[in-house]
Amino acid sequence: MSTIHAKPASPFKQPRAVWAVAFACVISFMGIGLVDPILPALSSSLHATPSQVSLLFTSYLVVTAVAMLVVGWFSGRFGAKRTLVIGLALIVVFAALAGMSDSIGGIVGFRAGWGLGNALFIATSLAVIVGSASGGFGGAIILYETALGLGIAVGPLVGGELGSISWRGPFFGVAVLMAIALVATVVFVPSMPKPRQRTSLAAPLKALRHRGLATMGVMALLYNWGFFTMLGYAPYPMKLGAQQLGLVFTGWGLLVAAFSVFFAPRLQNRFGTAPVLYVNLLGLGIVMAVIAIGVNSPATVIVAVIASGAFLGINNTLTTQAVMLVAPVERSVASSSYGFVRFIGGGLAPLAAGKIADATNLSVPFYVAAGAFVLAIGVLATGHKLISAAEHGEAEGEPVRLEPVGPVAAPGQRPVIVGVSGSAAAASTVDTAAALAQQAGRPLEIVHVRETVVVEEQIVEVEDADQARAAVLAHLDRLARRGIDATGQVLVSVGDLAAAGRVLAEHATEVSARAVAVGRSPRGPAAQFADESFASALTHHAGCPVVLIEPDEEPYRLTADSLKELRAQAA
Repeated sequence: MSTIHAKPASPFKQPRAVWAVAFACVISFMGIGLVDPILPALSSSLHATPSQVSLLFTSYLVVTAVAMLVVGWFSGRFGAKRTLVIGLALIVVFAALAGMSDSIGGIVGFRAGWGLGNALFIATSLAVIVGSASGGFGGAIILYETALGLGIAVGPLVGGELGSISWRGPFFGVAVLMAIALVATVVFVPSMPKPRQRTSLAAPLKALRHRGLATMGVMALLYNWGFFTMLGYAPYPMKLGAQQLGLVFTGWGLLVAAFSVFFAPRLQNRFGTAPVLYVNLLGLGIVMAVIAIGVNSPATVIVAVIASGAFLGINNTLTTQAVMLVAPVERSVASSSYGFVRFIGGGLAPLAAGKIADATNLSVPFYVAAGAFVLAIGVLATGHKLISAAEHGEAEGEPVRLEPVGPVAAPGQRPVIVGVSGSAAAASTVDTAAALAQQAGRPLEIVHVRETVVVEEQIVEVEDADQARAAVLAHLDRLARRGIDATGQVLVSVGDLAAAGRVLAEHATEVSARAVAVGRSPRGPAAQFADESFASALTHHAGCPVVLIEPDEEPYRLTADSLKELRAQAA
């Protein structure tokens, strides 16, 4: 049995266009955490009440919510690069104006403009990074995840350092950094083709008529109500300076990033989307209750806020995943509808919390937030059957499914199946698998994985249905010219690669496949052989041999024992 020697291409070897947008992503993800350390300073310096300061979140998020309804339409007509540039320019202008303002009302108004820019930017940034990446999209996703984690973790730290100089510092800091990103985007990002299918203005609102999407939207609204109550009001009872608050929210941000990217997919794969969300929402409710009970103990509030980052990271990823599972509409439309409803909840929560706190005391808004998390469990339960049916492939238009391309293989032939993606190595992987099939005297079946990537709360379709079919037909035509007969299918996957691996394994069992071959992942061995990965799920569920194909290497047969060996090498 051969071992793996070939090293995957580094995800950080990317064109300057990718780096320009990734840098802007870091600054964008810093946005909310950046202002948290200066909330008390804003209140004292501008002689504003906490409820008045909380409007910074309300104006930002409500405008973002409304903008989510139109960003798909806007991007479809003006193109991804132009949308990106306009969004960055708006952030630069309104962040600078907020820093120059002398009143809380002015800052609140300028934060609204900032929210519009951020909505335009976030809606297109992941798609631009994936579209501009070299050597496949795997490395680009890693880079985006890195930017996300860095922005969430570093934002409060930078905000605390700049805020210790002046409350204006974080606003001017964002304006300067985003101006650099704007210039880099204009210079390095090429013009990108407009989508072939345009989204109508009414599509996101019409999509909310679907029960599954509406249910998940209301659940997300309640979740964001609790989330932004914590962000808007937890800094006050901590009684810390800007630098200390920055450190607290940096610890919080590190947990958000880590649990979002690394732990959420693992928990989803093991326990299912809905069960994890039930426990997670209950955990958030308990954390908010702890803050409410211990609101007069700064240490209690600090520990609870940091701990909430783990629950929030999981929820951010799995809530988006659940929306994609149950939404019977285009992914971009579902994302816009869901974003609109959830940001409305996030925007209204600080405003309502301020009114409640003014009328009662500071603990009551946190009790309300705890109640919102618990109520979200009940709302989610009404959609449990929809989520479960989609995860098990029992729903119409389920998110993980096989779609034949061209002629279908005759029954009883026991084909060799090769699973490929849109990576640059796909053709060589198919050719090697074809040689294996010929040696075994079996037909070849090509399964092209068409993936919709879900990274925390962002969604991008790496390729559309026509592009995926075209890729399969190109493989079939190339083999036909060499006299090799083959059939093809497209495996549609939304976010959960482990589910895609299980579906392919079940298909291999149904057709009594002689073997299943897969190529090396462009994301490297650490991703390829993780417990929740495509290769791992395929190997554990397949009833036939699974073979790993490496360029210039002897094919490597995967088993449960060899997976442990490969994971050790990856580590």
